[in-house]
Amino acid sequence: MLVHLSVDNFVIADHLEAELGSGMTAITGETGAGKSILLGALGLTLGDRADSSAVRAGCERADLHATFDISQLPAAREWLAERDLTAGDECLLRRVITREGRSRAYINGRPATLPDLKALGELLVEIHGQHAHQSLLRKSHQRQQLDGFAGCEALAASVRQLATRHQQLCQQLKQATSMQDEHDARVQLLSYQAAELDELNLEEDELTRLEAEQKELANGEQILRHSQQALALCKEGEINVLSILQQAVRSLQETGSQQNALVEAEQMLGSALIQVEEASRELQRHLDSFELDPARLQEVEARLGTIYDIARKHRVTPAELPELHQQLQTELDSITGGAANIEQLRCELESVEQQYRETAGELSRQRQAAAARLEKLVAKQLKALAMGSSDFKVALTARPDTLHPAGLEEVEFLISTNPGTPAQPLARIASGGELSRISLAIQVVTAQSCRVATMVFDEVDVGIGGATAEVVGRLLRELGARSQVLCVTHQPQVASQAHHHFKVQKHTGKQRTHVTLQTLRDEQKVEEVARMLGGVTITDQSRAHAREMLALTQ
Repeated sequence: MLVHLSVDNFVIADHLEAELGSGMTAITGETGAGKSILLGALGLTLGDRADSSAVRAGCERADLHATFDISQLPAAREWLAERDLTAGDECLLRRVITREGRSRAYINGRPATLPDLKALGELLVEIHGQHAHQSLLRKSHQRQQLDGFAGCEALAASVRQLATRHQQLCQQLKQATSMQDEHDARVQLLSYQAAELDELNLEEDELTRLEAEQKELANGEQILRHSQQALALCKEGEINVLSILQQAVRSLQETGSQQNALVEAEQMLGSALIQVEEASRELQRHLDSFELDPARLQEVEARLGTIYDIARKHRVTPAELPELHQQLQTELDSITGGAANIEQLRCELESVEQQYRETAGELSRQRQAAAARLEKLVAKQLKALAMGSSDFKVALTARPDTLHPAGLEEVEFLISTNPGTPAQPLARIASGGELSRISLAIQVVTAQSCRVATMVFDEVDVGIGGATAEVVGRLLRELGARSQVLCVTHQPQVASQAHHHFKVQKHTGKQRTHVTLQTLRDEQKVEEVARMLGGVTITDQSRAHAREMLALTQ
């Protein structure tokens, strides 16, 4: 539940601070005093949108804090734990709004996004505004009210997800079927192209090897001639390299000199002689094995021609053919199962439809059971609110045989305010006062099944007075026995039922206006209820009446 709320420089409030307890808390004050400031600040800490108007005039920023005890809120504790935001049994929400309209949000001291605040806030607080009856006129809101009362929100979410998945699969199947002809043509083309490259069977580095071999075979005669010439210069003929080197070595040996220069020269010439002899042997081996092979040249050139032709056909370089081959095969593998994919989609579609029918059927059964309970409980509250002759119905109308995200039936609240007249949708109720009371009855009943610890009622008693207002106060007090209830009210019959009472006052000076928040006790409660009863002038009679009203709640 909410245990502390702090407001700094918000709207016309420089500083407000409230310590809150369990039970029902009434917030009262004169018209225009700013009773809703606290609830506005609470809403901002829970993720409501903000702008620069939230900042008190002359201030740089508004700073709002809300502290919750979440020891009895497992859903909130789990939400925080999943995001590593746990801080024991306490949860601190903070919102800072600058004069430029920018805002920052924090959860337990860690920066947070507004969607995070909203998601967590839905697990902490439920707000019933004075215009709640307006949203209650919408069928979608009525369905949500019923599902919340039945405790089947998770089931409804599953139905919605299954319907969405069914729609997606239908679209995919439609596209797959309409593209079947185009798909088959593409498969045929890819199969032909891949088969052609399969037949080519270009090996790794084959192109490089063939081009080198083709160059050597084409220049065979020239290579043979130059090789023979080189061998002749090395060792054949009257004058050759070997004979010259041998003569040079003998000449240096015949000197018999041991001078370093001559010895080194002899050694180098000897090494050169050995190198020339080895080169000669290599040349001879090459010439002995070398053959001109026109047939092989023709074979190599034919293979290269095939490779070049296929590369031109696909508009790639010959070196890019292996990569192209892989791409074509990959695409072919991915789309070859076109018919199989369609069959798979049909099977999945059938499975999802079956799951939807089962889940939506269970949702319908829970809605029907909850509708009967809701009708009885709302009728009981309407009787207490002086509308005992009304007949409240929850109509569940079967939809056409389609997989609708909201389930198998439409949900609509109907009411008959006069005996003998047929029940009609709430939107056709002419009286605003009647609609307000109907709305309150539904809110009180559905709030009893609420899984959050704090419920806020912002002037839901507008248009209600006298004995009916007293009943409203008693209903809210009973609700406060199970949950924390915060109620902004201008009805003394409601305020007198509260366990705790805050009074908001606006003080206007020559240059500035500010708001104060006072916790009322004993005689202070008497004075405030008396003011609400009697207006500006508080009489002894109004005080006595106030004491009597307060005494009835003891």
